[in-house]
Amino acid sequence: MLPLYYTVKGYGEEEITIQKSRFIAYVNRAETEEQAQAFIAEIKKKNWNATHNCSAYMIGETDHIQKANDDGEPSGTAGLPILEVLKKRGLKDTVVVVTRYFGGIKLGTGGLIRAYGKSASEGINAAKVAERRLMQVMNASIDYTWLGKVENELRSSIYEIKDIHYLDTVTVETFVEESQKEAFTAWITELTNGQAVITEGKQLYQEKIVDPS
Repeated sequence: MLPLYYTVKGYGEEEITIQKSRFIAYVNRAETEEQAQAFIAEIKKKNWNATHNCSAYMIGETDHIQKANDDGEPSGTAGLPILEVLKKRGLKDTVVVVTRYFGGIKLGTGGLIRAYGKSASEGINAAKVAERRLMQVMNASIDYTWLGKVENELRSSIYEIKDIHYLDTVTVETFVEESQKEAFTAWITELTNGQAVITEGKQLYQEKIVDPS
């Protein structure tokens, strides 16, 4: 599992017009090639009457699955520029379809490359870029009398609460960096006068939206 990587938060859609042609970018997360192909098929069905439905996706920890499709545009002017945007922005597990409705004015090779690249980038901004950082989930089981104090302190700290489970006791799940596990344990122990039972949970990705780059 990668310690840190970037992808899109989820579905996004954005339309731009260049020289009377409509370019509509559809973006989504896809963790398998099957998911990517299903998304492309869905967009093609939705835009069955479009001039072109060009696409690209990049999948896997090492980006080992990379595909680009010009869908009838001149070779290298559509799918590849979309793929290059994914590479430039370092996005994994992401699929992009750019639908074009031709407006009657030819853009030329350079114009097409710029148009598809710009459309893909705008679509990604609409979908929002997410940073996914591998974190250790730490579980703190406490009596209900400690909940208010622990929750307030956590929410104003560097840590992020993942979830709170209300059973016989309360278990607060918190995202903690690997290097902070001992410090977190000591802090919660002191905060609760040693009353908290602290255990390690799973390693999970903590996801945060980052500004467009």
